Amino acid sequence: MNVSQRLYRRFLQLGLLIGTLAFSAFSNAHGMSEADKQRILDAGLGDFVSLGATHMLSGYDHLLFLLGVVFFLRHFWDIVKFITAFTLGHSITLIFATLYGIQANYYLIDAVIALTVCYKGFENLGGFQRLWHIKSPNLLMMVFVFGLIHGFGLSTRLQQLPMGEGSVVMEILAFNVGVEVGQIAALAVMLLAIAALRKSTAFEPVSRIVNSALVALGSLLLIHQLHGYQHTVYSEDFPISRDDHSHAHEEQAKQSLQNYQRRLTLPPEPEPEPEPEPEHQEYAPEPDNQPKPEQSGHRHDDGSYHSHH
Repeated sequence: MNVSQRLYRRFLQLGLLIGTLAFSAFSNAHGMSEADKQRILDAGLGDFVSLGATHMLSGYDHLLFLLGVVFFLRHFWDIVKFITAFTLGHSITLIFATLYGIQANYYLIDAVIALTVCYKGFENLGGFQRLWHIKSPNLLMMVFVFGLIHGFGLSTRLQQLPMGEGSVVMEILAFNVGVEVGQIAALAVMLLAIAALRKSTAFEPVSRIVNSALVALGSLLLIHQLHGYQHTVYSEDFPISRDDHSHAHEEQAKQSLQNYQRRLTLPPEPEPEPEPEPEHQEYAPEPDNQPKPEQSGHRHDDGSYHSHH
């Protein structure tokens, strides 16, 4: 194994590690939180624009796919062409699916989006030519089709929010504008980083690392979303609730402490202090201030003395 191959493996391991950490940090951030739902109750169009931009910037699956799309594009008009195809695709399904209330399990839609990430990384690595010796499908058409899928995923998230009755179309359009703003901001950072990397000699090995990481992260996202789909569709197969799950961990912790081989010397718990008994007040006997009756007596004829109290 030569130096470049060892370097490639090291970079690949580092990239997968960083990607896994990023995935674990953001895997639960993608979606509409309760705070978003509360904030949107009295929101204006500007709030929908902000929410769309935030959702796009936190949409790791959308960003990973975009990274794969633009990674090997060199010319400005090629970038415009492919991004326009993606934008047109996701705008169609975002607007019309939300407007007509077309819904699907968002875990399942996000699982398909994860497959698009795997596809783009696989295509960038030349997988079609290497494995099947065929030319990859038309990229512009595939980006448009995948854009439709990504837009449907955005729609399922948007439909989780309480939408107004009178201005639904404007709210959808404002959200879509925010998505495009976030997309442009993310693309600007990606393109600057890729342009700087292309000038270095490490571009080729790093490109393999990045696109291999796209396949790996897309696979992790696929497993994560399918697991969530199983919990929502086949909930009877997962009877344990969140509270039961917490209690189970508490019981495991207790058993692990009981089975611990080394005796734990814990300070004895202080005994509760006895409550003080109520003080009994001793009452002194009231003095007898009443005057005692005078004793009177008399003698009888037989000489005996007799007194009366």
